[in-house]
Amino acid sequence: MVRPSTRPPSPRAIAPRPPELFRKLIGVAMELERRTMQLYCRYENLFAKPDEVRAFWFDMAEHESRHYGALAMVSGLLDSAPQRTLSAAPALTRAHVVHLRELLDRAESEARAGLTLARAFETALAIESSEIEDLVLDLLSALKGEHERERAVQILIHDLGDLSYMVEKFSPGGGLLAKVDKLIEQRVQRLRTRNLQAVPAPSKRTARRR
Repeated sequence: MVRPSTRPPSPRAIAPRPPELFRKLIGVAMELERRTMQLYCRYENLFAKPDEVRAFWFDMAEHESRHYGALAMVSGLLDSAPQRTLSAAPALTRAHVVHLRELLDRAESEARAGLTLARAFETALAIESSEIEDLVLDLLSALKGEHERERAVQILIHDLGDLSYMVEKFSPGGGLLAKVDKLIEQRVQRLRTRNLQAVPAPSKRTARRR
């Protein structure tokens, strides 16, 4: 599992990537976000009952579709200005991309063969821990400012809070709950290190009250 660092570089220390490399990175990220969205759609179909679980996977797929749309917008901006550069995801490497691609390969194979809800939760945690999410967040910051990035991180933390609640209610034991809660703490800490207003982690018992 790729674990995000707890202390990302200062935005001022991030160097832009060459335009051609950046365009390739955007294309790869779009592919991975699309596959993640489709995987969550498959989970929504596989775990249609109870309704609470189905709604959780629907929400996860919807949020991935928004990420895909954000990346598509960036791709359009780059098409309009080929020499434009943006500072984003300096820690994202080919190894991170390969890791997530292999993770999605396994997840799609397992989904076709049939898997348990607990295994689906475990896979979702591994995906949400990936550096690809950081690329989307950095792009939102570069294009629309830190406030938009903060809002996106809040949504991500909310998703993880929902995952924590689902694990606690439908798949207790096995240590997965502790891993989810640890990732929530890391995300909240990263908000603090960027000098943004810290967002408290949502309670597992109230995360689904919408």
